[in-house]
Amino acid sequence: MILVIGAGGTIGSALLEQLRALQHPVRAACHSQHSAATAAARGADVAMIDLADPVTLGPALDGVDSVFLLSATGPEQTKQELNVLAAAKAAATVEQIVKLSVWRADELLTPIARLHRPVEEALEASGVAWTFLRPNFYMQNFARQLAESIKHEGVIAQPETHAAISFIDARDVARVAAHVLTSDGHTERAYNLTGPEALTYDEAAKAFSTVLGKPVRCVGHSDQQAKADMLRRGLSEGHADTLLEVSRAYRDGGADTVLPTVRELTGRNPGSLEQFISDHAAAFR
Repeated sequence: MILVIGAGGTIGSALLEQLRALQHPVRAACHSQHSAATAAARGADVAMIDLADPVTLGPALDGVDSVFLLSATGPEQTKQELNVLAAAKAAATVEQIVKLSVWRADELLTPIARLHRPVEEALEASGVAWTFLRPNFYMQNFARQLAESIKHEGVIAQPETHAAISFIDARDVARVAAHVLTSDGHTERAYNLTGPEALTYDEAAKAFSTVLGKPVRCVGHSDQQAKADMLRRGLSEGHADTLLEVSRAYRDGGADTVLPTVRELTGRNPGSLEQFISDHAAAFR
């Protein structure tokens, strides 16, 4: 039995689909009734949890062999994931934890890395078999953060940068997770995951233009302008500051590596940005 924590999110829901296709027993750990109903409709066993309340974790872990650990980015993330580790160690059956981490987490370059790394270190010392997945920037961020400006203005507005990024489709991350959770040979491995090529935001804008059949351009903003734009879109000040620090960390490079890991683990090439745009075209038109 695999427990998927974060089952209501983009990667978690895709992972549920992958495990169902493999006919593997899976339990979805959900925070809301909506995500619970969605997971149940997909054929998963469902457990309601609150990562801030360790009492809710024991029942969810009952009879579970492997855990996929994903939680929302935020100030409580580290503490909440450590709650899961403590509950998993207390459970009689848990043998493996596959943790979704972040690109270059071990180098502590960004605020997001600094949330993930303490959990990685605790897992390394836990005695529980562990695997880390460290994906680069998600293609889904275009849909989550930039869809409205692409749709209405034909603009990808980002903090000024000219460095390339090997964007990855979250669906490929879910495929890797499904493989790691259902096959042997991944203990004490950290897998860095990328898409098939590294693109600048200008090059990404050209891909949007080609696929959508309308002009899309990249506009580089100063950090001050970029933060104001994020706040206008409804992000909290803390979230905006975090994204700006990530942008500064990779402004001159460091996220442009392209790796064969997805293909090596899943037997499939990772999806291109053009394919992602085509699959999600309704969000951008």
